[in-house]
Amino acid sequence: MNTNQPAQAVDVPVSVRWLNPIGSPAFDQPIADLLGGIKQPGTQVEVVSFDMTPTPSHLEYRAYEALIYERTVRVARDCARSGVDALVVGCFYDPALEDAREISGDTVVVAPCQASLQVVANLANRFSVIVGRNKWIEQMTARVRDYGALDRLASMRALGMGVDEFQRDHAVTRRRIIEEAKRAVEHDGAEAIILGCTIEFGFFEAVQAEVGVPVIDPVVAAFKMAEALAGMKRRFGWTPSRVGSCEPPPEAEIEAFGLFKDPVPIANVVRA
Repeated sequence: MNTNQPAQAVDVPVSVRWLNPIGSPAFDQPIADLLGGIKQPGTQVEVVSFDMTPTPSHLEYRAYEALIYERTVRVARDCARSGVDALVVGCFYDPALEDAREISGDTVVVAPCQASLQVVANLANRFSVIVGRNKWIEQMTARVRDYGALDRLASMRALGMGVDEFQRDHAVTRRRIIEEAKRAVEHDGAEAIILGCTIEFGFFEAVQAEVGVPVIDPVVAAFKMAEALAGMKRRFGWTPSRVGSCEPPPEAEIEAFGLFKDPVPIANVVRA
């Protein structure tokens, strides 16, 4: 008789914090509404944005992205102190992902690009990413390369649209995504599509029905990955490693340097 069986499944509520890494609450409620519709019944969800004024409304430029690194790390530190099970850094560039993970304690940190690649790896051999503008392609390709998926990337196709345009006219955005997704499948050999921006949320089902291949919404992929990992953490004790390259800064050193004394840089909180 095997006496080392895992414990019986128990529905333990988990908590997930979604970080919109800008100083504007514009997308907090829409994303909270989306997550509220796909979460497990017991999952506690909060969507937050920064106390950052002035602020960019997007992170299309590396210079803008650099402005949010410190705040992202501080939010990750707060997750560790507050007992949040999983944090999602809600931008497809995955900004400050490794930095946040280093300081997150037992909080699992997830980001949309990596999560989308992990999902699509189980569904197709080759995929394309639908980005907003050509500007994004180099940086996103570097992320795909770093995650070990470059040999499966069929193409990156740009919509000729910026982040602030995606939710402005849904019909236009949907039509452009469908056009580029079809080209990716028919001309580039893509077997699945990843939407390469979290603000492309809400379109994947229509595109998927039209194009006929899996279409990964990075908001859905990242959130469900975070929720699943939070559950595995609770049941199996799979917390982030803290040895070797995963070693965090010593608490005594943090205290000696006087770091993380300021209030958590969150201005808006929406619960789903």
